[in-house]
Amino acid sequence: MNVPFKIMLIIYAVAQLLVAVYLIIPFFLLVSHYWRKSNKRLLKYKYPVVFDKNFDFAAIITAHQDVRFIRPLVDSFLKQSYANFIVYIIADDCDTTGLDFPDERIRIIKPGTPFHAKIRSIKYGVSQFVRDHDVIVIFDADNLVHPDYLKNLNEYFRHGFEAVQTHMLSKNIDSVYAKLDSMGHVYNTFIERQARMELGLSSCILGLGIAIKTGLYREVMYKDTLGGFDKKLQAEIVKRVKQLAFAEDALVYDEKVTEGNAFERQRTRWIYTYFKYFPDNWSLFINGLRNLNFNRIYFGFNAMRPPLFITIGLAIIFMVSVFFLDPFISLLWAGIILLFSLTFILIVLTQSRQKGMGKVFFYLPALVFRQLKGFLRIKKAKTDFLKTEHSKIVYIDDILSNEIL
Repeated sequence: MNVPFKIMLIIYAVAQLLVAVYLIIPFFLLVSHYWRKSNKRLLKYKYPVVFDKNFDFAAIITAHQDVRFIRPLVDSFLKQSYANFIVYIIADDCDTTGLDFPDERIRIIKPGTPFHAKIRSIKYGVSQFVRDHDVIVIFDADNLVHPDYLKNLNEYFRHGFEAVQTHMLSKNIDSVYAKLDSMGHVYNTFIERQARMELGLSSCILGLGIAIKTGLYREVMYKDTLGGFDKKLQAEIVKRVKQLAFAEDALVYDEKVTEGNAFERQRTRWIYTYFKYFPDNWSLFINGLRNLNFNRIYFGFNAMRPPLFITIGLAIIFMVSVFFLDPFISLLWAGIILLFSLTFILIVLTQSRQKGMGKVFFYLPALVFRQLKGFLRIKKAKTDFLKTEHSKIVYIDDILSNEIL
């Protein structure tokens, strides 16, 4: 057997091992969750109160060429049970005529020159602070916040956390694609945030509902302004803090896509940002190895996992191809794929806080098809932000009735 062929076999074996680990991890996280749930002492890490204060929050809302959702979001802030905050609405290239709020905590800021970039809007919002806020919380214009959002979030900073990802739920699940979008989010929220928080590990962040101490945020530098800023942000934060927390009880609502083309555009953007920020996740993984920091090692390793449809596709390819080398290993692959599929279904059915999520499993092939199309369009994301259009104008009181409390 020549050397190149041996090298190829080693690479093939390592690739199989990595994909197998990625697909098995969710099962162990689910088992760990219910084992801890059966023993209340183990369910969550115990974090002592470090700061006896009410933190001052700056909520930065980035609106781009659309102010339709501002009033519902402001309404949800004005219904907060926590009062120590100011909302900064960055109306980038927006017509703000008639958009005025008497409450001095709500500030409309219109840049003189359009930014057409979320990162620039956030940076500009920070420069417009009227006082030195303790914490920055980032939102999209179409979000809504639960009445106890800031009150619950404050508790995490009182316990000493410097960065906290809050819990995103769906504003709408009234179409097949909205449910499919929400289903994926339920799964990712559990394995990337909730289960990690229970184990004392850093959680992944989203592009919205991320709360960061102001001083920490100012340390983070960005390479550019086109898409995926949250991927860069989380890699930088995890290097700087002991644990990036997940606030399960601080609820923020986001609109889900309602039709196939929008779903496809969204996935194209997400797939592109995975590859774009892969070097940052690799750097985080190596940083963890050098410092013998399991939290960073685990975070970086999982952040490098390919999008789920690619991971499962690779598993199927391995199952078929290895059959000609070793049928037993092929059978093991079949077992791993089945185990992952059952784990995925159980996570969605048991962890969803909204109704009707179990009715769309039969539409999963449509989700995979759209993701494949999105993958083939990945080059377009280099020059086009592929903005997701939203249309559901609802108020916080309209959606609370759909929660499973």
